[in-house]
Amino acid sequence: MNLVATALDELRDLVRRHGAGDNTSTPIPRVGIHTGIGTTPPLPVIYPTMACFVLQGCKRVTFGSRALEYRGESYMLLSADLPVTGQVIEATARAPYLAISLRLDPAAIAALLIDIPPAQIPTTGPGFGIGALSADLQAPLLRLLRLIDTPADIRVLAPLAERELLYRLLQGPHGPLLRQLTVPGSRLSQVRRAIEWIRSDLSRALRIEALAAHAGMSASSFHRHFKTVTGLSPLQYQKQLRLQDARRRLLAEPGDVTSVALAVGYESTSQFTREYARHFGLSPARDAARLRLASAS
Repeated sequence: MNLVATALDELRDLVRRHGAGDNTSTPIPRVGIHTGIGTTPPLPVIYPTMACFVLQGCKRVTFGSRALEYRGESYMLLSADLPVTGQVIEATARAPYLAISLRLDPAAIAALLIDIPPAQIPTTGPGFGIGALSADLQAPLLRLLRLIDTPADIRVLAPLAERELLYRLLQGPHGPLLRQLTVPGSRLSQVRRAIEWIRSDLSRALRIEALAAHAGMSASSFHRHFKTVTGLSPLQYQKQLRLQDARRRLLAEPGDVTSVALAVGYESTSQFTREYARHFGLSPARDAARLRLASAS
């Protein structure tokens, strides 16, 4: 058995042993593990700025009108918080879907870039990319995940393993995507500033001219770059975040649908109900009841 297979086998074993459902937090900062023993329907979610390493199985992710698949022995990078539709399309009880996520810390990337020669950074591009989980990525990823079994070592050793992992990602085909995270004046940085403004108050009416000014771009340039990064227009982005927040509110505090609609910025309950059902496949009340039942079982 070669070293690549050994590293992957150990990574898969660690995820199987420590995974408890679809999403499991770990004691390692910003690291999560994800498992699934069957395929899933398309599920609307918000993906954070992260790297996701798939060890086994396959997932299809849709960003706006763009659909991508990433499978075992690959990784996906996201350079902004993106509303997506995710679907596990390959997973069984014998060969479950297994993945590891690392939320990206721009400060850690910036500190690393001090010791790396500068490189050309594209003006803008999609806020995501997919690459191969090569041996030089597997090694630091394995050292990082092994620390779950030795929690006393996490504080000292996790930053070292994460630093090497980030270095390997920066040297890979999507290194420019990570570099953009640290450049204050980049188009990605400007779009991320707009995203933070949208997320700070989802009930606020969205005015493109004001949002573009906040991002430091003209309205036409802002709209174009925002859609390039996220796959959505600013209004579509806000709507998807509003619906996700409404779902969270309905789960946390079951009650008046009208109050939830108003809280996330809808003036019409009927419009909210229609858009919620179109997005999640069920009315707000029925969807919340189904999810509560599923979480209790």
